[in-house]
Amino acid sequence: MDSETLNEQWARICAQVKSYQDIDPSQVSAFFSRLVPQAMSDSFLMLTADNDFIKTWVEQHYTEVIVRALRDLTGVVFAVAIAVDPTQEQRKIAAAGQPSPAAPLSAPAQPMPTPTPAQPAASTIESLPSQPIAAAAPPSPAYGAPLSQATPFEPSGMVAHSLAEDVVVDHYAPPAPAPLSQEPVAERASNPSSSLTFENFVIGESNRMAYSMAVEVAESPGRLPLNPLFIYGKSGLGKTHLMRAIQNYIEETRPSMRTVYVDAQDFVSKYSEAGAIKDQEKVSFRNFRAYYEQADILLLDDVQHLQGKKESMNMLFQLFNTLTSQGKQVVLSADRAPKNIQFDERLKSRFYSGGTIDIQPPEVETKLGIVKSFTDEFSRSEGLGNFTLSDDIQMYIAENSGSNIRELKGAVNTVIYRMIYCDRSDISIDEVRELLANHFTGGMSRSLTVEDIQREVENFFKVSHSDMVGPKRSQSIVRPRQIAIYLCRQLLDLPYGDIGKKFNRDHSTAIHSATSIEERLKTDRDTQEEIEVLQKIICELD
Repeated sequence: MDSETLNEQWARICAQVKSYQDIDPSQVSAFFSRLVPQAMSDSFLMLTADNDFIKTWVEQHYTEVIVRALRDLTGVVFAVAIAVDPTQEQRKIAAAGQPSPAAPLSAPAQPMPTPTPAQPAASTIESLPSQPIAAAAPPSPAYGAPLSQATPFEPSGMVAHSLAEDVVVDHYAPPAPAPLSQEPVAERASNPSSSLTFENFVIGESNRMAYSMAVEVAESPGRLPLNPLFIYGKSGLGKTHLMRAIQNYIEETRPSMRTVYVDAQDFVSKYSEAGAIKDQEKVSFRNFRAYYEQADILLLDDVQHLQGKKESMNMLFQLFNTLTSQGKQVVLSADRAPKNIQFDERLKSRFYSGGTIDIQPPEVETKLGIVKSFTDEFSRSEGLGNFTLSDDIQMYIAENSGSNIRELKGAVNTVIYRMIYCDRSDISIDEVRELLANHFTGGMSRSLTVEDIQREVENFFKVSHSDMVGPKRSQSIVRPRQIAIYLCRQLLDLPYGDIGKKFNRDHSTAIHSATSIEERLKTDRDTQEEIEVLQKIICELD
């Protein structure tokens, strides 16, 4: 089968998987985009992943659904095998004509032999062939084009699952960590990581890059260029979720490695406690420092809280140097970029020496995915069977909630409990509007008007009302006008045509204005902060 036909068949399989009601399409897109079809016959499909994390995750969570899709499309039970090709991502970049990353995965010095696929997890899959696939018989006509003889599976530099660990991990071999004292071991045992995992993180355009970087760190901790990894974004966008997901994954797959997760405020508090103990031997300081130096992965959350804490920053600087010099992984998060935090230049330069990525506010599609994911999670945990929210209620919550995911989940929680409390299987959209009228910090308010929003935007940008609704098109006027139109669309239950009339514009101009600001919000931090401040000001109006 030629590569074009193989890719077409794989695209059909992906589409079939996404069509299933119990599957999150955004999750499928995120993981399946990291898979490449290599060979296919009448009952066998070989895929490759660009690292061991993707391979393992797909095997554990999606092998059965791929088999299901193949069975639905062809009527045949397929065997599905996945191997790791560490050079796959670099070939994609080269094919696109882009420069390779600073530190690409190393390929083996000698070509690897064709791997024998490992038995997939699905119990319905037949045993995989140990020899190259023979000529394939044509599949069921329901699947489309006939399958020719399978392409021999011999990608250079590829290893099966049993060998992938050697190739990936041997790229960096960190020194053995010092023996851990009983105290840290006991604390770790009594303080398990949270339920925040890569699996229940909803992926969208706003967080896809941060998610990808976090996965790379979890798969290969301590490897450049993502050491350190600095994730930033305003509260409630998923920074802590990604850090905990890294911790959970490493503790599950590499139990011999020690992870330490700590909030910056707790770090400062413990450091202060150590300083308050006036022992002559300074044992408290040594214990404090040893606790973090013995970590293989240090995850420090909300580092903006170290501002003004000179001694704590100095201790972090020392710990940072010690850990990274030994090839140990450091992951940090903050509510803003390092350059906007009052750190000394030593720390800023080190924070920027690895991967720095921000998480943007989620778009409506991502918020819909979060609503669905949280509803399904609640239903499973409470044993509610096929409990769900109607599409219009899900859309209402997604459109009216702000960027803070905790606020969105709180809205879902409130609606679900109302349904349970009233012993009802459904609830009208009007009841939801009334129930959540005072819930959203950035959502719709019945008493709010277009004039209220215009007035606050005019005051914020020092623009007159006549200019706001007049014909002037200078940048100093157009941008505030677009922001005001965007906020009207976000905060009021009004169509574009009605909003446009308030600005002496037609509905197409109103759509263009709102869309322009939405695009700016994806990349422009200044616009994000302006919108956030204005939303808070407007929502405080009575």
